Amino acid sequence: MNTIFFILTSASICLLIYTSPDMILSAMIDGVGGSLELAVTLLAIYAVWLSIIEIMQQSGMSAGLSKILNPLTRKIFKGESEEAYSNISLNLSANMLGIGSVATPLGIKSVQLMDKGNGRASDNIILFVIINCTSIQLIPTTIIGLRVSNGSLSPADIIMPSLLATTASTICGIFLCKLCSKICNYISKNNKKNTDNALAIINNTSR
Repeated sequence: MNTIFFILTSASICLLIYTSPDMILSAMIDGVGGSLELAVTLLAIYAVWLSIIEIMQQSGMSAGLSKILNPLTRKIFKGESEEAYSNISLNLSANMLGIGSVATPLGIKSVQLMDKGNGRASDNIILFVIINCTSIQLIPTTIIGLRVSNGSLSPADIIMPSLLATTASTICGIFLCKLCSKICNYISKNNKKNTDNALAIINNTSR
């Protein structure tokens, strides 16, 4: 990633030198100023939301949401251990509340518990990653911060559209993952059946 950023930065500077060399310094200063302004704005908003999220955690709201998600988790991720279900539910609830620092270690632990040790990702692990990528957002903190920094008069208006969009993306992700899993399993079973039939024919012929 650092290499990509270095290439992009170098290409941008070379382009400015070729087209408008007098704009290089002013563009860099404006960029730094805009970055600092955005960072301070996001810092303030994160401080407010993290305080609210901490209250949610201390009041047990996060644990309550995890209990609500537990039956759904068992239905989606079948054949896992109790510890895995607990970590998955906590990960999903933390993501929904925007607690990324809590969700990440829980996600890693969940994948470790679902790992079968055969060197490949299981269907449940793939589905878990997809759900984390499409994660339903109850509190889209970063987007609200960006809207505030760009002078939005109603930055929190994004909450409902974000909730609807992420819910739709999560449902589509789950559906497509389940569909692809069934198709792959069907093809795998047919291939195994064809292989067994071929071996049986070879054995009968050799006799």
